[in-house]
Amino acid sequence: MNVQLLDHVTLNTRHLDDCIRFYSEVLGMENGPRPDFGFPGAWMYLEGRPVVHIMAMDNARGGTSGPIDHIAFRCKGFDEVKARLLEAGYTPGQNIVADFKIKQLYIDDPDGVKIELNFVGE
Repeated sequence: MNVQLLDHVTLNTRHLDDCIRFYSEVLGMENGPRPDFGFPGAWMYLEGRPVVHIMAMDNARGGTSGPIDHIAFRCKGFDEVKARLLEAGYTPGQNIVADFKIKQLYIDDPDGVKIELNFVGE
């Protein structure tokens, strides 16, 4: 597996403005650019990288994992990783964030935590 580093953690919140204030004013992160996913949220940056993604939860977008929605890792070798997941019996979800040039694969770990694998520029 070509996992390189922890990319980001995504949090669910019912208090978007309070979370943005906390991560920016208390922890010193910058509220930066975020793709339009069709629902409210924020990407909080450290040293130019969006390391905490915040998603506003409402009754229509209830999560099953509590305040942690998913953990994301930066990876290399999209085709190789996808083939390895399939070989191991996983059928990954797939997404492309075109405006940020990111391909993504999604699987759940044995406890149901969503794992996002990001491939930048591949």
